[in-house]
Amino acid sequence: MRPPRALPAAHFDRNESHVIYGTGHWEGSLATMIARMSSGRNVRAEIMCRNIRPLFNFEPPVTEDEVRAASLQFVRKISGFAKPSKTNEAAFLAAVEGVAEIAHRLLHSLETNAPPKNREEEAAKAKARAAVRYGT
Repeated sequence: MRPPRALPAAHFDRNESHVIYGTGHWEGSLATMIARMSSGRNVRAEIMCRNIRPLFNFEPPVTEDEVRAASLQFVRKISGFAKPSKTNEAAFLAAVEGVAEIAHRLLHSLETNAPPKNREEEAAKAKARAAVRYGT
């Protein structure tokens, strides 16, 4: 297996709904961006699916199960399948494993000076935001 290569810096401009990646301006979907990162083709990112949560810089650190669950959600979202047919099952599972591998590499290559976030505190904050948003 080849060692992972360093990923270029990316900047997501929420106002413009696209990624400025390295020195280029890439357009396409987030799935396309991940799938084509190494190809040098133009890509654009959409706003992240609400069901996929940030996994970086938490204490305790992210687990393999969490990375795989996020990868499964991502592949379900972009494929439109909650459960693929027998015909598409192999391609679906290969995509989940590929996305999980890339996500794992990304999460373990990122660095920050910020202290790790506490999972329980972040969950409580999210619950409070949801209560305000949905009036529950």
